[in-house]
Amino acid sequence: MVADTRTEHGLSVDGATVRYADGRRRSPHPAAVDAVTFTVARGEVVGLLGPSGCGKSTLLRAIAGLEPLVSGTVRWAGDDLASVPPHRRSFGLVFQDGQLFVHRSVAENIAYGLRVQRVPRAEREARVTALLELVGLPGAAERSVTELSGGERQRVALARSLAPQPRLLLLDEPLSALDRALRDRLADDLAAMLRGTGTTAILVTHDETEARTVADRVIRMEQGRLVTWDAPEDAS
Repeated sequence: MVADTRTEHGLSVDGATVRYADGRRRSPHPAAVDAVTFTVARGEVVGLLGPSGCGKSTLLRAIAGLEPLVSGTVRWAGDDLASVPPHRRSFGLVFQDGQLFVHRSVAENIAYGLRVQRVPRAEREARVTALLELVGLPGAAERSVTELSGGERQRVALARSLAPQPRLLLLDEPLSALDRALRDRLADDLAAMLRGTGTTAILVTHDETEARTVADRVIRMEQGRLVTWDAPEDAS
């Protein structure tokens, strides 16, 4: 009997296709994402690499449930997520600008998802303290996010996304707004954070050095399609 390989992976994307009906796709190819198929094993970090406009961020949004598929499937551990709304997928998202709550402190930002999950206060506070240590911001709990540098804000955004322990973390160009030196340093830190927490993740980027630094393997997109990819380590 042949095993169902879908259940061996955390995420399975099979033939995913996204089309924009409003003409947002400015290319000869009508599909923003065109029949994309790949898997991400639990605990694996995959880099999704490609130029601006190639469809990588749209694919990430489709995995999150923020863009509808016209065909294909997104599954977690073999379960089709088509009927599962974004807030029930237990996926975390980090965007380029971090999207922090400017009226909340650093600790309140990080604890937000834990509050939604109704985690007890003592447990929330312990988790926030541990995450601030993890992202290199010990003692910053009471600071206003408006006082933080760009790199510090992205560290807080990462801590906030990790706090609820998402089963999949989706990172959409999280370092692209930073200067080169800071970006390189945070890429090393991000790789250590993801591996240290055993987080399953997809990193969208147009920077090959960043992708190779952070990810276990890299998939390349062009014009809505996957064109090259590293084979999983256990592939025969």
